[in-house]
Amino acid sequence: QVQLVESGGGLVQAGGSLRLSCAVSGRTFSSYAMGWFRQAPGKEREVVAAISWNGGSTHYVDSVKGRFTISRDNAKNTVFLQMNSLKPEDTAVYYCAVGRDYELGYHQSQYAYWGQGTQVTVSS
Repeated sequence: QVQLVESGGGLVQAGGSLRLSCAVSGRTFSSYAMGWFRQAPGKEREVVAAISWNGGSTHYVDSVKGRFTISRDNAKNTVFLQMNSLKPEDTAVYYCAVGRDYELGYHQSQYAYWGQGTQVTVSS
């Protein structure tokens, strides 16, 4: 059984930083791409960042480029999302997900397993 446990969300003022973590168990973590998604109230879930199986390739949605960094530690079965210069529009529930294969994906249909989500709230 694959389990994903996110942590690190919370309330932060605009301009602040948070670091999200997602620990994965029950699957060969190092063989699969990983992604971070977010969903704000009334909006569709969107990919925020994705990383290939070995960290060699990454992808970011335009709105977070230069502010967010995705990384992974395959020895610890964990993926991270460092979020700097946070804005109120970054407020959402953030989800991590395990990809269906080793290449990073841009759409939620390319991900097989999902965490429960962690709330990130950025106040102005």
